[in-house]
Amino acid sequence: MFFLPSCIIFAAMNKQGMIRIFLVGYMGAGKTTLGKVLAKRMNLSYIDTDHFIENRYHKKVGDIFAAEGEDRFRDMEHRILCEVSEIENVVISTGGGLPCFNDNMLIMKKTGTTVYLDVSVEELAARLQTSRAIRPILQNRSGMELTDFIKKNLNKRRPFYEQAKICFNADLMYTDCDVEALAEKLELFIYNQ
Repeated sequence: MFFLPSCIIFAAMNKQGMIRIFLVGYMGAGKTTLGKVLAKRMNLSYIDTDHFIENRYHKKVGDIFAAEGEDRFRDMEHRILCEVSEIENVVISTGGGLPCFNDNMLIMKKTGTTVYLDVSVEELAARLQTSRAIRPILQNRSGMELTDFIKKNLNKRRPFYEQAKICFNADLMYTDCDVEALAEKLELFIYNQ
């Protein structure tokens, strides 16, 4: 005999008949890492909006940003958000700036459960220090300059992020076990909302 996990039974009883979870937060917050594990735990599909854009337009996000400019990129991002906001039973990791433009946060709040992955400036700086090569906006920044850049931009974006239904601390994400434990904790938060 096969028993469904309680989270699957709850999902079936969800008043909307589906689950749609949006993960928001600054770059390096762990939206992709945690999102994939959370989706697997909850038996949901997984979408990363940046990867979705790259697959749709056959260009890296950084290349689109550089060639087309921020306004054009934010329009693309908005259209992709509107599209993925109709997909059911999914965890969606968003780009760091997506919630801050074009009423995107409002769209996410109306169509699903929003989760802000809150990570300290110091932790973000440590994580992003190692991935500067793949993030064009950070390539020429390191040390205190990187920390100051993150702090300044996070302060601008935090009012949008904090509109999320759930604010979730994601500082402790050093090992696979940490990520699994955070995903389990976040799953419980989501089901208790």
